[in-house]
Order: sequence, then structure tokens, then C-alpha cells
Amino acid sequence: MTVAVETGVWQLDQAASTVGISHRTMWGLVNVKGTFSTVTGQGEVRPDGSAVGTLTLAAASLDTKNAKRDKHLRSADLFDVEKFPEITFAVRSAELRDGDTVHIVGQLTVHGISRPQTFTARLKDATGEALTLDAEFTVDRDQFGLGWNQMGMLRGLTTVTTTLRFLRRAA
Repeated sequence: MTVAVETGVWQLDQAASTVGISHRTMWGLVNVKGTFSTVTGQGEVRPDGSAVGTLTLAAASLDTKNAKRDKHLRSADLFDVEKFPEITFAVRSAELRDGDTVHIVGQLTVHGISRPQTFTARLKDATGEALTLDAEFTVDRDQFGLGWNQMGMLRGLTTVTTTLRFLRRAA
């Protein structure tokens, strides 16, 4: 599929977008999954076809379907949502390559610590009024000060999976 994306400002459609994480825990025996219920963002497609933007997650909105675990994730042991209420991803450049492949370079900020993050997304369902990006990438939580690991239960990388739908903002 070859896609041309309209220039201008695009607003995240919160109702049609999801950001989830999964991480192996209990010494790799259990895969814990969760989704963020509060996600906002916008982007701008420039005349040269490149894009920039920001995605913001409310850290306290992470829901793993286990209230006790969610409370611990929000605590100072991990996300510390009192001090760091937001997780942000600032897109420094997004370029459409090879049909529907989008190369994304940005900066992920979690727990007050920023690190570069590069990954590939897939552009689908692109029209003049809406577009959807799907992506999956991994994050090393230790790089963001989320090193709590009682008895070595948490190992490896966290997988982030997104489906982000953007609507073209009227001029």
C-alpha cells in the first residue's frame, strides 16, 4: 500500500486508540498485561511528509485488572504517580518508508527520566480525515528508574503495543 498523508495537525482519537504493556514476571512464568485508559496526543504532518508530535499517558490510568498490583505500580516503588503523573513520548521525526512502514525517532520520558526511543510502526487505514498507526517495541524499565525487583521476580524487557488513531483537525 502506498499512502500519502495529508499535511496539517492531527488529533489523537482517544476512543479509538490503545496503549498497552506486557511484562514477564514471577521469574518469567506470568505475563502481566495492562492498558492505559487515559491517552492524549497530537501530531503535525509537515509539507515534506515528515511528522512530529507528542503522546501523553496518565501513569495512574494503567489497569492490569488487579487492584492490588495496580496500587503497587502507582506507588513510589515503581511509577510514583504522585511525583511523575505522566509518561510522554515526544516524536522528533516520523517518516513514511516502504509503503506503509513508518520509522519513528523520539524521546520517551518515564518516571522523570528521558531516553531516546526508535521503532517502526505500520500505517493503516489512512484517509484524508483519519489515520491509524500500529506499533510494538520494547523498553528496559531499569533505564527509567523502575528497578524495583523483589526476589528477582521481574526480568527482561517490557513490551509496549499501540494502536493510535488520529483525526485531521479542521483548519
